[in-house]
Amino acid sequence: MATATKGKIGVLIEDHFDPTEYLKFNEFFPQKGYEVEYITHLWGNKELHFGSNPENNIVEQQVTVSTEVNDINPSDYKGIICIGAYAMDRLRYQVNPKKGEPNQAPAVAFLRKAVNTENVKLGAICHSLWLFCADNEMIKNKKVTCAHNIICDVENAGADVIFDGDQTADLVIDGNLITAKHPGVTDEFMEKFVEAIEVNN
Repeated sequence: MATATKGKIGVLIEDHFDPTEYLKFNEFFPQKGYEVEYITHLWGNKELHFGSNPENNIVEQQVTVSTEVNDINPSDYKGIICIGAYAMDRLRYQVNPKKGEPNQAPAVAFLRKAVNTENVKLGAICHSLWLFCADNEMIKNKKVTCAHNIICDVENAGADVIFDGDQTADLVIDGNLITAKHPGVTDEFMEKFVEAIEVNN
């Protein structure tokens, strides 16, 4: 018989995801009673297989994803996390972009809905705010932190990047959005993410 859970945390993912976050999510969230479900655009396939960023030239982590982002609603989840590294850049891809129109990539359209869904917490670590940057309406005037590499992208999308001295802050919470600087802050990020979810329960 299936064990009851407190709900699902959806994690948007693609190739070149961060392995540290992946391993920690899979351990921590189930321990706290939440099912982790990986989500992507399947391009008409039943499932796709993705690898993490290589470490020492070895792709150590693999994930098989069968949940199509077009087929789900943000309200099915307690929280949505964009995994770090380069996966979110890949999810911004549009086959036929139209000049002057907002990004319509399936993951961007889903995130746009999630931003406007009440009581769904949103999380981003390191480079993963890239997905939010695909439509500046999603992070305009939001206080956030991120990897130093993408400060310019995030500021150009209208967000307020918070600093601690000459570094971006480790963790920033602004409403339903929780952002962390890099994978080294994953433990604190996960704790705060669950706390934020459970405030609503």
